[in-house]
Amino acid sequence: MSNPGPQLGNRMYLEAQIAADLMTSNPISVREEATFQEAIALLTDKGLSAAPVVNQAGRAIGALSRADILVHEREQLTRKSSSAEDPTRVRDIMTPAVFSVWPESPAKKVIEEMLAMNVHQLFVVDRGGTLVGVISALDILRRLR
Repeated sequence: MSNPGPQLGNRMYLEAQIAADLMTSNPISVREEATFQEAIALLTDKGLSAAPVVNQAGRAIGALSRADILVHEREQLTRKSSSAEDPTRVRDIMTPAVFSVWPESPAKKVIEEMLAMNVHQLFVVDRGGTLVGVISALDILRRLR
């Protein structure tokens, strides 16, 4: 009779060892010089709640979320400006923080950092700071077995 191995019961486990196993490669990003209207169109058309912001070299320099857009819209309403004439660039309204990990970062560390920082996604950057992927909470859930 063969031993079936340890019984896991209803316990789930993460089927990933490192950040590269969890990430979505080549994520959709928005350029820092994109207009406010271009950014709204990108997020809406792609069904995204947030996107990394990159500079001309492809390095992540921040994030643009729906919350950033709502704050900007509220400020515009206070000023009675029309969004159609809004010269605002993404770099003006983005969150200028980059929460990132390297592709070889342990998966456990990725999850711990997301929980500690209370964020829903982390960027994956290479040693030069170039954006190579993004890990969302949904990406982690997809790897649970």
